[in-house]
Amino acid sequence: MIFSPPRCTAGDLSGFRETAAPMKILILKPSSLGDVIQALPVLRLLRRAYPKAQIHWWIDSRLAPLLAGDPDLDRVIPWERRGWDSIRRWRLLWTEVRWLRDQQFDLVIDLQGLVRSGTFAWLARGKLLVGLDEAREGARGYYDIIVPRTSYHTHAVDWYLSVLPRIGIPVHSDYTWLPERPAVAAAIRARWPDSERRWLVLQPGARWLNKRWPVESFAELMRQVAPRLPEIQFAILGGGEDRALGEQLAAALPERSLNLCGELSLLEMVEWIRRSELMVTNDTGPMHVAAALGQPVVAMLGPTEPSRTGPYGQVAHVLHRRLPCSPCFKATCANPDQMACLRQIPPAAVAAEVIRRWPAR
Repeated sequence: MIFSPPRCTAGDLSGFRETAAPMKILILKPSSLGDVIQALPVLRLLRRAYPKAQIHWWIDSRLAPLLAGDPDLDRVIPWERRGWDSIRRWRLLWTEVRWLRDQQFDLVIDLQGLVRSGTFAWLARGKLLVGLDEAREGARGYYDIIVPRTSYHTHAVDWYLSVLPRIGIPVHSDYTWLPERPAVAAAIRARWPDSERRWLVLQPGARWLNKRWPVESFAELMRQVAPRLPEIQFAILGGGEDRALGEQLAAALPERSLNLCGELSLLEMVEWIRRSELMVTNDTGPMHVAAALGQPVVAMLGPTEPSRTGPYGQVAHVLHRRLPCSPCFKATCANPDQMACLRQIPPAAVAAEVIRRWPAR
């Protein structure tokens, strides 16, 4: 059933009505990788509810390849975050806003909840604007329907999904979170053809330095796990900036390690995780990819709250040391005992969790 809502007040959906024209929907979730992954179920359920709708997604240009060719999207709208405050960039941005207005969106959903995304959503002049009640900034003033976080511990995925019942769409799990990209998977198999190997993926990097479990602890974990699970091969993931971390880990067990830092595109990283059997990770975007794929995840979290941003459906398997200052949600550690919340997670405890959850064949 296709509907087209006129502008309405918060919580009032009485104006929704059926029309012959396909509904046009705009989703705003520009960043980061983990947040975009966690927001994908909203797209999947929108498409299930409105198979004829035209759905667009506004996203950071650096993450746009992740959504390019997605079966549930009609258009990816890349946003160039770098240099957005220059005069030249503002002129281009206004051109983009005018194009958005010309689309005459029926429904605009802001899943970022910040002033920048809220302003862009408002400027698009959709007929109905729905957004998250994010307390950090004042974007809520733009929205027709404001969706609060149910509680402090509500997971980000559940918060995003709570938007849907407000517009009459039921929430269920009958969808594929991250559909396979067969061409990408085939290219990976051709480049790394060791199909009989069993891969454990390590993710030693993180955007915040104080989200990183010490690399020495990762190396010790490898040394403890390897003799007990002799079939394991270690694939080390990360961006180009993580090459040194990857080299340090690979040196711990060179004959059983593959350093992929800086070697993979976004889509290749997704397919590598799909190919693996378990991931050991910091709080990163790839952690959320693994959770979305249903792969077993063993995660170490320090400055963030597992119940809110841990691997969805696997929060019980997060290793997290509670301290008076943790979680602090800060990018820099203010504790005189630097990064104690992560350093106090012993490799033996992580190794035990890996061995317990390693899939049997």
